[in-house]
Amino acid sequence: MIFHETALEGAYIIDLEPFSDDRGLFARTFCKREFAAIGHHKEFVQFNHSHSNQKGTLRGLHYQRPPHAEIKLIRCIRGSVFDVIVDLRQHSPTFLQHVGVELSEQNLRMIYVPEGFAHGFQTLQDHCELIYHHTAFYAPDSDGGIRYNDPKIRISWPLGLSTISEKDKNLPLLSDDFAGMVL
Repeated sequence: MIFHETALEGAYIIDLEPFSDDRGLFARTFCKREFAAIGHHKEFVQFNHSHSNQKGTLRGLHYQRPPHAEIKLIRCIRGSVFDVIVDLRQHSPTFLQHVGVELSEQNLRMIYVPEGFAHGFQTLQDHCELIYHHTAFYAPDSDGGIRYNDPKIRISWPLGLSTISEKDKNLPLLSDDFAGMVL
């Protein structure tokens, strides 16, 4: 695996290094030693699988508040998505900045999302699937989110919006409940 630091401290884009032959390919997606080299020492305790039917579907921006803050490792295994992370760490020099990256089954790229970040994505094709690894169990009482079109963040989503849940469509803007969103 090749770890690329992003402009947001602690967040990485990870390229897999597949071995290919006439059977197909094989790639390692996690190695405790390699992740320890970037400072990751927590255990992944929950794996989730997401499937989105329609191109332009938007999910997010979600996070969990302490004490259930989590690190996420996300990979697209079918189709392609524009994946976005937002730094919500109030004392971070990159507070409220974001990074967006395309994750796809072709580029074999993953994104490592530290605690204190919101996460969301938009599908770039029909029938996209993602695998998430989490270092904390889902805790509904700690569930939080920011609206995808928040003017303080100014994310340029690549496509028009085709599908979004009522929950995500109605997430608060940072100006609505700023103190409740800062991690």
